[in-house]
Amino acid sequence: MNPPITSSSAAAHAPVSEPVDTAETPPPAAPISLARTGSVLHVRLNPSAQDDDVLSSAVLDALIAVLDGLHEQPDIQILVLSSLGEDFCLGADRREYQEALAGDPTGTTLRRIADKAHRLCQALENTHAVTIARLHGRVIGAGLALAAHCDLRAGADTCRFRMPEIGLGLAPAWGGAMGRLITEAGAARIRELMLTCDEFDAPTAHHLGLLHKVAPLDQLDDAVTAWTRPLARRSPQALVLTKRMLAGYAKAARTSDTALLDSHLLAAQLAQPR
Repeated sequence: MNPPITSSSAAAHAPVSEPVDTAETPPPAAPISLARTGSVLHVRLNPSAQDDDVLSSAVLDALIAVLDGLHEQPDIQILVLSSLGEDFCLGADRREYQEALAGDPTGTTLRRIADKAHRLCQALENTHAVTIARLHGRVIGAGLALAAHCDLRAGADTCRFRMPEIGLGLAPAWGGAMGRLITEAGAARIRELMLTCDEFDAPTAHHLGLLHKVAPLDQLDDAVTAWTRPLARRSPQALVLTKRMLAGYAKAARTSDTALLDSHLLAAQLAQPR
C-alpha cells in the first residue's frame, strides 16, 4: 500500500513554475487631478494619462463628473482649471473621432462623443463656482474653446493660441465654441482668426478679451491667486447671483445659439469621403 501523499511530497512532485512578480501594478493615471484649498478647487488636466495634451472622451467624462459633483458642494466657490502638461491643451482628440467613425459609420458614436463637449462647456458656464482658466504653452482649437467658457482667464506671456479647424478641413464645431468666442471677443476678429487659422500670442489674446491677465510663467500662479483670495471672501450668494446674471445676459446676446448642432455638423463632415 502506498503511503499517503503529504504536503511535502506533493510539493516535491508538483510542476515547477516560473517565479511570480508580486509587485503591484500601479493603477493607470487619472485624466485629471484634483486638489482643494479652502473654497478653491484646483482641477489639472493630466496628459500623462493618455500621452497627449488633447481632450479625449476620458478627459471630458472626468471634467463633467467634477462639475456635476459641485452641485453637492456649494462651499466650493472657485474652480481653477490648468494642465500638468507642457501645453494647456492641443485641442480635441481627432484620432478618437476617426476611430469612432470607423467603428460606427452611422456617426452615432461620434455624435455622442462630441455632445460631451457641449455638456462640459454648458456645465462650466452654468456652475455656481467662479471658473478660472490658468493657461500656458499652446492653447489650440477645443482647448481655446474650453478656456473661453471659463469666467476668468490668465495666461503666461509665452502662450500661443490658434483655431486650426478650417486648415484641417473641419468646421469649428466643438462645444458651442463659436458663439462663446464671438460673445467674448467680437465677431470681426474671431471671424478673421477662424478663417485664416493664424497663430496669435498672449498680448493679442489680452487685447481681444480672450485673456484677462498676462503674466510671466513664473508669476502666473500669483496672478491667479490675486483673483482667488478676494473671491473667496465674497458672499457666496452674491457670487452665484452675479454669475447667473452675467450668463443670462451673455446668452441673450446669442439669440440663435446653434451649439446643439455642433456634434451633428462634426459627424456629418468627418463622414464625407476625402
